[in-house]
Amino acid sequence: MACTRESYRIASALLRRQLPIRTAAPGVRRFASTEAEKPSSNQIDDLSELDDASSFNTPAPDAAILDAFKSRPPPVRTGKLPANRYQYHPPKFNRGPLHPVQSPPSSDPIARNFVPGPFNHPRLRHTHDSTIAPDLLTLTYQHHPPGEERVVSTKGELRDWDGSSPYHKNRPKRGPRGPGSDRLALLERDIVFNNIPEIKSVSISMHQPEAARDKEYLNVARAVLQAITGKFTELNFLKKNVVQFQIRKGGIGGVNVTLEGNDAYEFVDKLVTLVLPKIKEWPGVKATSGDDNGNISIGLHKSAMTFFPELEYNFSAYPAKMIPGCYITIQTTATSDRHGRLLLEALGFPFYGKVKN
Repeated sequence: MACTRESYRIASALLRRQLPIRTAAPGVRRFASTEAEKPSSNQIDDLSELDDASSFNTPAPDAAILDAFKSRPPPVRTGKLPANRYQYHPPKFNRGPLHPVQSPPSSDPIARNFVPGPFNHPRLRHTHDSTIAPDLLTLTYQHHPPGEERVVSTKGELRDWDGSSPYHKNRPKRGPRGPGSDRLALLERDIVFNNIPEIKSVSISMHQPEAARDKEYLNVARAVLQAITGKFTELNFLKKNVVQFQIRKGGIGGVNVTLEGNDAYEFVDKLVTLVLPKIKEWPGVKATSGDDNGNISIGLHKSAMTFFPELEYNFSAYPAKMIPGCYITIQTTATSDRHGRLLLEALGFPFYGKVKN
């Protein structure tokens, strides 16, 4: 069986080699026309329509063409227009809402109290908006479930008469008990998303009683205050006569400056970062400092004035004996000293002593 299988394989191999091999004809078909390859007598060169002249050879325009483009000189006016047609001066005094001439708003560039800006975003203000404000909201949050009856304080309210006399009828209500009852104090408002304490303004005042005898004391105080604030100073006039200090009513007692907006934040940042840390053995701000309306006052000795960077690098230009101290009042939007201290503590002011809310 094996021999028969091998003989069959040999015979089939020989038959394959003897068969003729047919090659397949190429299946390429030509679709192009032979006549299209011949050049035509109507063919136009692609570059024949281009202008061979160069723009560098164009002659310059003559004087008449140049004069035609010149603007005509303005006509000479022999008479002037009335001032009320092209000029407007805001009034110096506000004569009421019904007066035909009204003062423009402070945002108008022609207003007398217009202040350009702001030109920057203070670092301390950015910190307040991004960090301090959310922290104060979280720190002072008080949850009140729906339907809770909240206690309303009657402190500072006007009192009714007891009716023991017939003359009490139709009388106006009495003031609250305690000293200073002629002026009602502000009620503390809760810190919520639309009532977050922030710095409203900063007032710096310098007292110079020696200015009544020597005007150089006043000049030095104005120069120092203008250097550390960058604002023009205003004069403080005395309201009473004090024989011990030899001052008279109506005399000049010192200078003051009020900073608002970004200028106030820049001054507080400089005070907390550069000035107060350099004062040796400075305990901080007294906890009882305040006017019960959220405004905190700080006093600096004349020796601490040298730590302001505007005076430190050029201290020899100011007479050391004539440099006075200053009183700094930070006015906030808080309605109580407790909220004012929370804001200043977050800004970097340390407090000491017994806290009185």
